[in-house]
Amino acid sequence: MRILYAAIDQSVPGTNGGSVHVSEVATGLAALGHEVHALVTPGHGPLPDDSVHWHPLEPPMRQRQLRWARAGRVAELAHAIGADVVMERYYNFGGEGVRAAVRTGALVVLEVNAPIIDHPGSLKRWLDRAVLAEPMRRWRDWQCRHTDLFVTPSAEILPPWVAPDRVLEIEWGADTKRFTPDAAGDLPFQRGPGETVVVFAGAFRPWHGAINLVHAIAQLRARGRSDVKVVFVGDGPELPQVRRAASGLDGIEFTGRIPHDRMPACLAAADIGVAPFDTAAHGPLQIAFYWSPLKLFEYMASGLPVVTPDIPRLRTLFRHEREGLCYDPEDTAGLADAIVRLADAPNRREMGRAARERVVREFGWDLHCRRLSEALGRAHDVMTGAEASGGARQANASR
Repeated sequence: MRILYAAIDQSVPGTNGGSVHVSEVATGLAALGHEVHALVTPGHGPLPDDSVHWHPLEPPMRQRQLRWARAGRVAELAHAIGADVVMERYYNFGGEGVRAAVRTGALVVLEVNAPIIDHPGSLKRWLDRAVLAEPMRRWRDWQCRHTDLFVTPSAEILPPWVAPDRVLEIEWGADTKRFTPDAAGDLPFQRGPGETVVVFAGAFRPWHGAINLVHAIAQLRARGRSDVKVVFVGDGPELPQVRRAASGLDGIEFTGRIPHDRMPACLAAADIGVAPFDTAAHGPLQIAFYWSPLKLFEYMASGLPVVTPDIPRLRTLFRHEREGLCYDPEDTAGLADAIVRLADAPNRREMGRAARERVVREFGWDLHCRRLSEALGRAHDVMTGAEASGGARQANASR
């Protein structure tokens, strides 16, 4: 099929999770024989020279809130390539891909990685209601009613009236051919004699919990554990605060942002991967823990046992005591205790091998794209069958 992938607020090449997701999905679908055209913001460096047709198109003034204004350009490209599918990454102020698909008669696919519904106490919801006509809710509902297939890690973040047969629940993943325990390359840090290296990779937003890892290391130093080294990889709004909290603590390094193609070697050189999410710091997580954490899959693919808060959904991604450890987020010493347990565990490497086997078996990007391709094919067959029988496809729009 000819697939137009509208992800114009994501930079390619890029280092954040959204950029990686778009690159992996586009190239994965192309590898399965689809003709993929991807609309993205040009990142640092040239667009990839691969099997995907990459089209540079960024939101006006690079403002995500103005994405909708590109609907005409997206529709032009969809018409020019004869798109069978238009797939858009959902955003509150988007909809350019959905509008283009409706105009051209293509299958409408919405990738939903953040809640469409509003969480309790949402400022956006309050402002929307203050306008009386609720334009944002009405616009979201319009997009959803015209969507043929939702692709999301969690159906809990969709409107409750969306029929289950229009939803593909699917996790993100890792490139298990690049992220391996023996990946080699230049490293942004050095390991000292006898050190156990703990790694955190992320965008340093408050809900990523990086500062919790600093507090855990402070506790370990107070216990006399100087053998645990922490490497923070990435950049983001909370990084200055995390740096201040780490001031005066030995054995903590900050690499800053590094290109994603250097991440496999970086993770392979570590011993433990930590994802200390702080769900209380992000209001939408009141709905559900809807993330499909890229860092977790890449840690595991690299052969690292993982440490996370004890959140039910995360327990579906790895097995406590077998591929990593969970800790009670209400226990102020929980993270530090879990790190020490793994650092001292004689079966730590076995847990890392089990973690990799789990990702290869269930969470590779190749598996993600295969399942997505199959779902696109089924949805397209339903759409074309409905059109052949007299336009019954419009049922979604009248719900």
